[in-house]
Amino acid sequence: MTTLGVFDSGVGGLSVLRDLREQMPGVHCVYLADNAFAPYGERDVETIRKRSSGMAGYLRATHHIDALVIACNTATAHAVDALRAEHPDLPIIGVEPALKPAALLSQTGCIGVLATRATLNSDRFARLMAHVRDQSPSEMRFVCQPCDGLADAIERHDSAAIKTLGQRYLEALWRATPQAHRIDTIVLGCTHYPFALDTLRACCEPAIHWLDTGRPVSRRAHNLLTQAGHDLARSAPLMAPKFITTGDIATLERAALRWLSLDASAHQACI
Repeated sequence: MTTLGVFDSGVGGLSVLRDLREQMPGVHCVYLADNAFAPYGERDVETIRKRSSGMAGYLRATHHIDALVIACNTATAHAVDALRAEHPDLPIIGVEPALKPAALLSQTGCIGVLATRATLNSDRFARLMAHVRDQSPSEMRFVCQPCDGLADAIERHDSAAIKTLGQRYLEALWRATPQAHRIDTIVLGCTHYPFALDTLRACCEPAIHWLDTGRPVSRRAHNLLTQAGHDLARSAPLMAPKFITTGDIATLERAALRWLSLDASAHQACI
């Protein structure tokens, strides 16, 4: 049996887990939510790296995973290189804002990016943005908006706060762009944000394109596991994932039911 470890600071990575299960139904996924320290986007870099190392080490030692998905943009930005150095024999797939697909899709060359402050301030994000600009045949403008508190509101399923914060940050994007070069594509640079997409869409004109990272990550995981010799038949029966949290069990169970329609029984781990 192929086992895939997936971790996030909280419940946002369930958006990635949803696509992983669709792409690889026969893979046993172990989802670890670090709810006790969520959200990572408002933590200092050293804490993010320490927690990420603990999550990866736990999944490997306890669940003997064949590959690891870091289902958190902030953890990827600050910890993926260190984790790959710690586990050189383990395929590790990170997530990063979908700037390249957005550049291919945008007609105006003006792209909004909603992400945590930690992601936007990272060297990895700066390198990604510079690379996409250099590779684009036309000029690209990325308007980056830190969304303090939004991941936490989604974690708490606080609809009123999600709407208030969503409107605030989208209005900031519009104010930052001239009328002649309007944003036509918005990248969701945090795995929590797809769960607020309906609310965010209601605050915008319908012509906006929205991009997240779930499908590219699931394709990458599939390719790496296939290259490693794992049989990942799409016709395999859908396996139920295992849910683990460092925080409140009920929070993860409610999120799995709400967003994945899974009546899950989560377990708690002290990491």
